[in-house]
Amino acid sequence: MSSTQTNGAVQDGGVLQHAVSMAVAAGDTPESRADAVRSITAADLDAVIHAQFDAVGSVLTSGIGASPGAAVGKVYFSSDDAADAADRGEAVILVCNETTPADVHGMMVSAGLLTTKGGLVSHAAVVARGWGTPAVVGAEAIKIANGLFSVGDVTVAKGDVISIDGASGDVVVGERSTAVAAPPEEFFTILSWADAIRFGHMAVRANADNGPDAAKAREMGAEGIGLCRTEHMFLAADRLPVVRRMILARDADEESEALEELGRVQQVDFEEILRVMDGMPVTVRLLDPPLHEFLPSVAQLTLKEATEGLTDFEQRELRAAESWAEHNPMIGTRGVRLGVLKPGLYAMQVRALLAAVKVMRVEGLHPIVEVMVPLTVSRAELALARQWIKAEINATASDHSDITIGTMVETPRAAIRAGEMAKAADFFSFGTNDLTQLTFGFSRDDVEGRMMPAYLDYGLLAANPFETIDQFGVGELVRHAVEHGRATVPGMKMGVCGEHGGDPESIRFFHKVGLDYVSCSPYRVPIARLAVAHAVLDAQQS
Repeated sequence: MSSTQTNGAVQDGGVLQHAVSMAVAAGDTPESRADAVRSITAADLDAVIHAQFDAVGSVLTSGIGASPGAAVGKVYFSSDDAADAADRGEAVILVCNETTPADVHGMMVSAGLLTTKGGLVSHAAVVARGWGTPAVVGAEAIKIANGLFSVGDVTVAKGDVISIDGASGDVVVGERSTAVAAPPEEFFTILSWADAIRFGHMAVRANADNGPDAAKAREMGAEGIGLCRTEHMFLAADRLPVVRRMILARDADEESEALEELGRVQQVDFEEILRVMDGMPVTVRLLDPPLHEFLPSVAQLTLKEATEGLTDFEQRELRAAESWAEHNPMIGTRGVRLGVLKPGLYAMQVRALLAAVKVMRVEGLHPIVEVMVPLTVSRAELALARQWIKAEINATASDHSDITIGTMVETPRAAIRAGEMAKAADFFSFGTNDLTQLTFGFSRDDVEGRMMPAYLDYGLLAANPFETIDQFGVGELVRHAVEHGRATVPGMKMGVCGEHGGDPESIRFFHKVGLDYVSCSPYRVPIARLAVAHAVLDAQQS
């Protein structure tokens, strides 16, 4: 197939080849390489990483293209069914209204994800981008009921084949052929030139939660992990029951026993990540989500109670789910607030991390660890969490003086009070997903599919603020926090770990305000490397 044919990956491979050839023909100078890097776009790189459809089919409906790539598979409506089908060797498209952490076991075996709700930073979208799984979210025309979904008069049953395009958001009934080509040599050449341009300016890290994700991050050129979400480690089939035992513990001894077991498996997870990222910084965020996310839903248990009845254990789960349920858990008992109520959780995580660091050092490796406290809003709150972490560090016989402790700046108050917060932090990492939600008062899972298109059409927003950072509101909070934090602690390390860390326009802004690094999903790392180089070149010209 020639570069003029329909395969998008081949076409864009041709763009890369042309750019490199022109640079070499011009004498292969720093100037010609810079011109070549300028000529390449994020779309050019994206197209050679992900599978593309060979031809256009009849589109049933469209949603938001949340994670690029083409996927074909049989429709299943629950994570359990998806996992069973994958065990049978079937390619699966998981179709549901929205996903939660309880769906991870089905999501991880699916060729693609399709949801009727949510937006670019919904659970399904963020997880899919991290894994490089094609995903379409917010396809509101799809109605799911009774083992099938419908769009108008067209119905698709469980087991039927569909195709989804995670770039365009298109959904097609039936199988479309895909083409996957390994990135051409020029892909790596262009990125090496981009790295040379951005050297000494802004680093690119990845958000990764396990060993395979960390390995993919290094393969894509990441210079560390900017966000390791420890809650994802708790959702594996062998860990979730232990988490539930901890939540349902009837006394301190039962809770301590469950925490000890969780600590053992968490240590193994940390060892896996630190081994892969040897010599590179790894930012470990302590547990962030509310505890109800680890329990069956109240609605699910109530329905089972009414139809089948509940076991004694399930009755306890229902009482716990009702107890921990909140009207708006995004701004409820999560992050450091959960740590205040259950400090044993954070202590267990820190002990597991320190034990993993010790094992790495015995192996002759060089772990670089940064511990991040989520959702803090005051210096006193951060200082208390820092005290817990330091107590665990001081309780070990090893020297852990190189371990730094910081916080995720994800609330407007934390950004506004950054000068004071910096007195208890070694670093800041901006969680721009939640910072955007809390600044606008938008629920990211609710507004993107329904409200956002109208706001963009009317010009009420210049861009989707969950895709490209709002420089005049959210961005001003970031700028304020950088200036006031570094006024307190000159040279304080600061980065961003929200999904904006993989958006070229947002990266240009982050470079202007002086962040030290951006962190994004592993498959967006090449785009971030290119975007930082573009930002450096733009700054040199201005």
